[in-house]
Amino acid sequence: MRQDQFLTILSRDEAEEKFHAHINLAPREAEEVPTSSALGRVLALDVVAGIDVPAFHRSNVDGFAVVASDTYTADEEKSVRLSLTGEQIAAGDKPTQEVTAGRTTPIATGGVIPRGASAIVMVEFTDVREDSVEIYRPAGPGENISYAGSDIMQGETVLRAGQILSSRETGTLAALGIASVSCVRQPRVAVLSTGNEIISPGEEFSEGMIYDSNARIVADTVLENGGVPVALGIVPDVEEQIEAAFREGLKHDMVVLSGGTSKGGGDLNYSILERMGDPGIIVHGVALKPGKPICIAVIGKTPVIILPGFPTSAIVTFRDLVQPVIRSWAGLPPKSTKVVRATQALRYHSTRGRMEYLMTNLVKSGDSYKAYPWSKGSGAVTTFSQADGFIRIPANQEILSEGEEVEAELIGESVTVPDITSIGSHCVGLEYLLSEVRRVGFTAKIINVGSQGGLEAARRGESDLAGIHLLDEETGQYNAPFVADDEALVLVRGYRRRQGILTRGGEPNELRALIRDRARFVMVNRNRGSGTRILTDRLLASEAEAFGLDLNELTASIRGYEIEARSHNAVATSIAMNKADWGIGIENVACDYELDFTFLDDEMFDFVIPKAKLATPAIRKFLEILNLDETRQQLERKGFLTVRK
Repeated sequence: MRQDQFLTILSRDEAEEKFHAHINLAPREAEEVPTSSALGRVLALDVVAGIDVPAFHRSNVDGFAVVASDTYTADEEKSVRLSLTGEQIAAGDKPTQEVTAGRTTPIATGGVIPRGASAIVMVEFTDVREDSVEIYRPAGPGENISYAGSDIMQGETVLRAGQILSSRETGTLAALGIASVSCVRQPRVAVLSTGNEIISPGEEFSEGMIYDSNARIVADTVLENGGVPVALGIVPDVEEQIEAAFREGLKHDMVVLSGGTSKGGGDLNYSILERMGDPGIIVHGVALKPGKPICIAVIGKTPVIILPGFPTSAIVTFRDLVQPVIRSWAGLPPKSTKVVRATQALRYHSTRGRMEYLMTNLVKSGDSYKAYPWSKGSGAVTTFSQADGFIRIPANQEILSEGEEVEAELIGESVTVPDITSIGSHCVGLEYLLSEVRRVGFTAKIINVGSQGGLEAARRGESDLAGIHLLDEETGQYNAPFVADDEALVLVRGYRRRQGILTRGGEPNELRALIRDRARFVMVNRNRGSGTRILTDRLLASEAEAFGLDLNELTASIRGYEIEARSHNAVATSIAMNKADWGIGIENVACDYELDFTFLDDEMFDFVIPKAKLATPAIRKFLEILNLDETRQQLERKGFLTVRK
């Protein structure tokens, strides 16, 4: 039997280059997919939260809703007695009784926090009497409470285009009430087997027959890598039948078969491909062991891959040369896995007695990684979804110290170092700007640690871009005084945000009136270290004199001052849901939640960039986008006041 030689033996890289030159590697077009069927799919568009999660302030434990300050003197030797309101709150109940000083309400895990309550005392630390409760342990403000929006904030971009939807992400979609989502269409790969000797598993075996293992391997590998295998079955070595099967396969994104690629007289597949259309066979023979006989053709725009017949050769060549194309079409990254050693970025307290999987973000720091822990809690949907990996904390370890070396086990297949790591304060304006950077091909990650934390991360070189809005109490200026003496940092002007008092319609909206009636009106404050908290305390300090009090005396008498919300959205949610009566936040959030807004002052939301990062392509693109007229117009539509250079 005559056997021709291969056309041209190419190196592996040459074969791949030639293959890629004849196809489009871009992800397939988008399609709408029901959330119930979206597991394993790749997002085509960002997903923005339309609601807060949780949608209300809820209890994390079974216990008693209290005013936190009522419990401060409680201990095992000397309890605090609180009277019962007469109401019990189960999950799903809407509270009707307000919790005031000296009173408490029983509440179940998941129950809605009643108005006035600032903490939950666990039932284990109480003793119920006939009409009162003995408290044996103090509870700090916010203890055992998940505040509305503490997991996901309305308007927050929770999932990114290109993200793979695992059970973590589909749970997030379900928590947001999203019934369908835009995904990259999965490439359809026709899988064909040819040969008189090939039989399907389960058929009667006889000498000379071969069970079709290659088709199973190929189909399942396609499935593992984001594609949809379409089984075309087994075709005997009859030219007309093989050609008909090829033409059926060309209706899909790719055709893959094995065997019949050599130059032997009985091998028909390559010869049939030669006459089916241009550009035709582009690779026939690659310098691989195993895998030399692989044949790659393109008919019109559809690749046809003939793998070697031996199973080991078939799967090695498929994974090396074909699998990356399928993953690219499916919008998936290259496949890899590893464990990363990192340095703990922040001190973290664990619960002794239980092994903890601490979700973490990994940030490049020099030649190593810094691990930034996620701490949204067990009720949070997004923690596992957005983390890079997790650290196992042994049951007998209570603290991870800052600077401690840790091992992070990756959730994904690799640590993706983004082009821009933004560590700092959260703002939807910054979200928009980084989305524009992503749209032109760069990657970005946002880690929200507040303005002060972002400034310190920039000083350490861990943040490429820190959003800050810090008010210097001495000068009354935003941001500039905090970087004036640091030659390694550059302050880039961003945009103004209008700060003011947020109230419900019809409520008093002047700061002095709210303070004057502070026994009735409940405040919701911002977290310490935030720019808004600095502004709040500055305004309260100026008002304290009018009431004949010092700042500490005034703040101690303001109901809700100790309740710290970690975002403007959380402030607005508390007021909109009547859990508080007023707070200080930005105007666009007041508009989103249909609250009254009383202007107090403009604040600057600026960007701190290490000088060493200014020349990187991604930061240069960010600055270019920031200064576009179109960008300014979009920011102004979102309620921000841009600063002309």
